[in-house]
Amino acid sequence: MMAMRAFIRRSLQHFLMRITSESAGHNGVAEILEILGSIINGFALPLKEEHKLFLEKCLIPLHTARSLNAFSQPLSYCIAQYVEKDSRLATTVIRGLLRFWPVISPSKEVQFLTEVEEILELTQPPELDEVKFELFKRLAKCLVSPHFQVAERALFYWNNDALVRIINDNRRMIFPIIVGPLYDNSLTHWNSTVHGLTCNVMKLLMEADPPLFDSCSAAHRMESG
Repeated sequence: MMAMRAFIRRSLQHFLMRITSESAGHNGVAEILEILGSIINGFALPLKEEHKLFLEKCLIPLHTARSLNAFSQPLSYCIAQYVEKDSRLATTVIRGLLRFWPVISPSKEVQFLTEVEEILELTQPPELDEVKFELFKRLAKCLVSPHFQVAERALFYWNNDALVRIINDNRRMIFPIIVGPLYDNSLTHWNSTVHGLTCNVMKLLMEADPPLFDSCSAAHRMESG
């Protein structure tokens, strides 16, 4: 039985890894991931190393597939199951998402932002220490995206109380990263909805720490000339 499980796992891994190539189709992927979600949910703790490797080497790279939209929901569920089992894996997941971040596909970028938010909700702040700087650098780029849906989705992070706590608790590091892009948005973003959301977020940051917000704003204005 154990040998059969190993064979099935290797077969699934081989099949899913093919999906990351441009030539492979997506037929059956969503269904397989739905089954995997149930299997992952039943994993015993602590997680075996082979199960962690399956996450890192197979599931996370699936985000590079052209057909991601066809199976993004069951894939996100599988990954969330891993993080619920062991919240320390959030670092692995976020690092992988940042590595494969789509820079020329706004729709995929919105999907990535949604998945990152879901992972952050399952994570304790200390577990973000290794990735939070790069994560919020990426978020800052999303805030000023010319594609309004990307910028809007990034700004919606401030509707999530758990994420607001993470941002405020780490504000000495995060404010200098995001205040400048928000300031630029308030002046130059073409979309009125993004402009309004930006002003709301700036107000929240200002209320959270007025001296730090003013300092970051002044530094950005000086850098911008």
